[in-house]
Amino acid sequence: MRQIAIVSGKGGTGKTTIAAAFASLAKNKVMADCDVDAADLYLILNPEIKEEQEFGGSKIASIDKEKCTACGKCVEVCHFGAISDKLVIDPIACEGCGVCYRICPAEAIKFEEKVSGHYFISETRFGPMVHARLGIAEENSGKLVSLVRKKAREVAQEKKLDNIIIDGPPGIGCPVIASLTGVNLALAVTEPTLSGIHDLERIIDLTGHFGIKTLVCVSKYDINPENVQRIEEICAKKSVKVAGRIPYDFEVSKAMRLKKTIIEYNPESNISGEIIRIWDIINIV
Repeated sequence: MRQIAIVSGKGGTGKTTIAAAFASLAKNKVMADCDVDAADLYLILNPEIKEEQEFGGSKIASIDKEKCTACGKCVEVCHFGAISDKLVIDPIACEGCGVCYRICPAEAIKFEEKVSGHYFISETRFGPMVHARLGIAEENSGKLVSLVRKKAREVAQEKKLDNIIIDGPPGIGCPVIASLTGVNLALAVTEPTLSGIHDLERIIDLTGHFGIKTLVCVSKYDINPENVQRIEEICAKKSVKVAGRIPYDFEVSKAMRLKKTIIEYNPESNISGEIIRIWDIINIV
C-alpha cells in the first residue's frame, strides 16, 4: 500500500487543487483529507457520507452538586481559572488537565470525554474518501488526523486498494507531522513568494528529518520568475527534485466553482498537462 501526502508549509498554494486532480488520475485509491481544522477537499469531490462517527479528542471536568462539599480546593488548584467561586466550571476555559478531578476529597468532580469533532467515511465519483471536522476551538487535531489516516488504511485494506492520497494541512505542526508519518512520498506545493519560499524550506527540513522522499511543485510559477529561481536553488542545495511548475490560470477557479477538478474541467489545458506529468513522475519515483 503506497501513501502519498500533498503538503504545503503554508495555506493557499493550491495543495487541495492538486490533491483533487490526483484523485481523478489515480487508480485503486482512497482519499484522506487530513486538513481537519479547515477541510475543503469535499467541496470539489462532493462526497456522499456513508458513515459518521464522533471523535473524543479530550476530556472535560464537571461538578456533581449533590456530592460537592464546597471546600474550594478545586478553585485553588485550577491554573486556568476555569472554576468560579460559585463552583461552576467554564467548559471553554477548562483545559482538561484533570487536576481538580484528582484532588477533590469528596470525589464530586466528573472527568469525562467530550465530543471534539466528527469523522466521515464517504464515497465520491473517484472512489472512497475519509475526512473529518474538528469542532470550533477544539484541540488534538493531530489525534484526529491520525484517526483519519487509520480509517483510510482500513478502507484501503477492505477494498484492496493500492494507494492512499493524503491532502495534508498547511504548516509544519502536529497535524502535519501526523499526516506525514510513515508515508512513502511527500509532494510539497509552494509558490514563488517570500512566505512560500520560507515555508517550503521548513517543510523540506521536516520531511528530511523523518527521512521521507520529497518532491516539490511550484504553483503559480509565472507570477515571479526570480523567486522560482530561488526555489530551484534551495531544492538543489537540499537535494530535492522540482517535479513540476504550474502556471497561474483563472480556469482553476472556474473549475472549483463547478465542483470539478481541473482535469475534468479542461483536460487539454496547460495546467492539466503539467499535473498529469507530475503524477507520472510520482508513479516512477
